[in-house]
Amino acid sequence: MPIITLPDGNNLDFPKKVTGLEVAEKISKSLAKQALIMSVDGELKDLYFPIEKDSSVKILTAKDKEGLEVIRHDAAHIMAMAVQELYPGTQVTIGPVIENGFYYDFARKDPFTEDDLKKIEKRMSEIIDKDVKTRREVWDREKAISHFKKIGEKYKAEIIENIPGNEKLTVYHHGDTWYDLCKGPHLLSSGKIGKAFKLTKVAGAYWRGDSNNEMLQRIYGTSWASQKDLDAYLKRIEEAEKRDHRKLGKEMDLFHFREESPGSVFWHEKGWSLFQKLIDYMRMKQDEAGYKEINTPEVLDRTLWEKSGHWEKFGANMYTSTTPDEKIFAIKPMNCPGCVEVFNQGLKSYKDLPLKMSEFGKVHRYEPSGALHGLLRVRAFTQDDAHIFCTEDQITKECLIVTNLILDIYKDLGFENVILKYSDRPELRVGDDSVWDKAETALLEAVKATKLEYSINKGEGAFYGPKIEFVLRDAIGRDWQCGTLQVDFNLPGRLGASYIDKDGSKKIPVMLHRALFGSLERFIGILIENYAGKFPFWISPLQTVVIPISEDFEDYAIKVSKKIKDAGISSIVDLKNTNLNYKIRDHSLAKIPVLLICGKKEVDSNSVTIRRLDSNKQENMELKTFLKTFSALNKASSN
Repeated sequence: MPIITLPDGNNLDFPKKVTGLEVAEKISKSLAKQALIMSVDGELKDLYFPIEKDSSVKILTAKDKEGLEVIRHDAAHIMAMAVQELYPGTQVTIGPVIENGFYYDFARKDPFTEDDLKKIEKRMSEIIDKDVKTRREVWDREKAISHFKKIGEKYKAEIIENIPGNEKLTVYHHGDTWYDLCKGPHLLSSGKIGKAFKLTKVAGAYWRGDSNNEMLQRIYGTSWASQKDLDAYLKRIEEAEKRDHRKLGKEMDLFHFREESPGSVFWHEKGWSLFQKLIDYMRMKQDEAGYKEINTPEVLDRTLWEKSGHWEKFGANMYTSTTPDEKIFAIKPMNCPGCVEVFNQGLKSYKDLPLKMSEFGKVHRYEPSGALHGLLRVRAFTQDDAHIFCTEDQITKECLIVTNLILDIYKDLGFENVILKYSDRPELRVGDDSVWDKAETALLEAVKATKLEYSINKGEGAFYGPKIEFVLRDAIGRDWQCGTLQVDFNLPGRLGASYIDKDGSKKIPVMLHRALFGSLERFIGILIENYAGKFPFWISPLQTVVIPISEDFEDYAIKVSKKIKDAGISSIVDLKNTNLNYKIRDHSLAKIPVLLICGKKEVDSNSVTIRRLDSNKQENMELKTFLKTFSALNKASSN
């Protein structure tokens, strides 16, 4: 007779084994209608799973993250079912849930078209309307391999052959004719999916992500709990396409990429100006916070990476070179070991701690070609790294100082909605568990002290220590993981770092790894998309363009531009032989914040007529008033 403990602590008694649906019905009829799956002692189960012993049970609906994910998982299955009904002979491979949706990879000779997606959507709706039932079966391993090979599903057979022998093989049936290998859980029937779904695109994907394997066709889709949620998501996607930093980067003449150096940025003048403005701003904030800026070599001997542990963890993604004397060097994928080498020069005392070292270090990491994505995923990038050497007693205080600095900087740049993610020890790591216990406790105390919303990512810490990730929410509701803060009890000892304590003994310092932007390149991509290219005045790469109405007023325009530059505001004069309206359109497309028009009226009154981006209104202003007004705007909001 199982006793079911509910999330609120109440118990339900049943005379015999019971299903999740029966538990939901016992609680309320409305919950039973909304129920999708359940959690039994922390494990997700189908609603028809029999509970035979005392258990803690939570009924999950579309309001729960897990409930929404199972809707998407079932939608993926129904999509595959529709594809195989419409296009016999198509093989299905894998179809997981992803952020905001799902996909399935198919092996088919003919390419899927936009018209095909519409047909598949229509068939999916028909299957959902039929409300076909879901059924789970456990299959014998050899029987499953033989069966899928026999029906021509070679990819499915290969998946089974690679599943560990001790794992149970489960197959889910949707209706009487379609089934797939899957761990589950799944909905009771297809009708529970609802109609708030859409297939979004087709893309190529290599089997098992290996470019040496066959190219498959991946159909992406999205599914939501309601039509309202779907419409809002599609609107965000539409807006995101308009804000694509690759498109805007071209329009604004900021940067480009070339096949001669994939994953590396070719910065243009305006893009590099933006890059340097961010570095100058960060340098100013770090100077105020007591950081000492250093710079370390980009190429280091392999032995250093072996000592640090990076060779074992990242060796496959490091760029290496063997010199004529047969030494192996690596271009650094991160700045940490170089910083420890600087710390190790000269004797350090406890009085020197905390010692804060910052570095704008260029790093290189190999990324597969298919993973590269504009500025957001590159192979060569600049990190705004800093490493804080401190004592164990200083950890929590220093973590709080870093957190407040990060939040202050994000606020200046327009990001006030920040979420913290705390990640503890991963399975592959260096150092003793007792050391990890200290590091995790100290960092979690700092997280709690911020009073901010946070979540815990089990097992997602760095290989040398736990970490905090700072997640920014942008103007259209997307989340971006940017800054990180990591507590490291391991690397300083591995590289021989030490300081002399009060009692004269030699001790190993704790090392806090800290990045605020993370990657400058990636952060600029995020900034472009957050502002749709319309940056705050103080960080705009080109802030003003002065446009004379005709040649007669070019001298005055040049004079105005010089005074603007003397005031610390970037400016150019447009002397191109084109008409005024064309120039205005051209510079508006390039997202120049302020255009200054100069004609006879402006010359006579020593003024300018200004036109702000996204405004059709023009405003005449004395030049000295303009300089005062916009000089005040030419700095971060909190400075």
